[in-house]
Amino acid sequence: MAFCPIVIAVDGTAASGKGTLAKLLARYYRFAHLDTGKLYRMVGLAVLDANGDPDDEIDALNAVEAVHPDPTNPTMMANARLLGRDVGAAASRVAAHERVRAALLRLQRDFAENPPGCAHGACIDGRDIGTIVCRDAAAKLFVDALPEVRANRRWLELQSHHASGNCEVPTKGAILADILARDRRDRTRAVAPLVPAADADLLDTSQLDIDAAFAAALGLVSLKIGEALKARHRG
Repeated sequence: MAFCPIVIAVDGTAASGKGTLAKLLARYYRFAHLDTGKLYRMVGLAVLDANGDPDDEIDALNAVEAVHPDPTNPTMMANARLLGRDVGAAASRVAAHERVRAALLRLQRDFAENPPGCAHGACIDGRDIGTIVCRDAAAKLFVDALPEVRANRRWLELQSHHASGNCEVPTKGAILADILARDRRDRTRAVAPLVPAADADLLDTSQLDIDAAFAAALGLVSLKIGEALKARHRG
């Protein structure tokens, strides 16, 4: 089943750069952007705030109902608490529940079918966009990088968010352990595990700065998106 006729699906591991690349691609094509990981982080945060157990499916489902994640709400999506290590771990755990994924799947597909702002398409990043959410996406990327590189990026990101010094930033070693644990959970979960779509282009950003990574990503998707835009205009 096709959803939005023009979708760029950007999947990948934590801190691989997929979110930044998705934002840049969305800006380049004037597409709407959705970070689906933040939807799961909202649920994980709600479970923690309710003193629930992220491994308990009922607690996670109750959190979905309490939060009502809205991918078009910039205030909700920009909540700084979503970046916390504990929230990231909780997000990965609630994401393993089939009924939670089903509830959030509807939000993601609606975004793809009806991009906000009258956009011509959507650029959506996550872990199962090309394999589950938008199987018929016009272009698919799977972004990865060495775990040590990703840990350093996440550490730098947290440093910038906590520049005031009011919050303690975890060590790189602790962040690396979190990333490896998340990789294991994401890749081995029974429901929608993290795997590249068969038709996805692979992009390793380990040795690339953001400009080089964006140039590489654009080179991989440009022909496919150009053809999709032409077909849309003809239609």
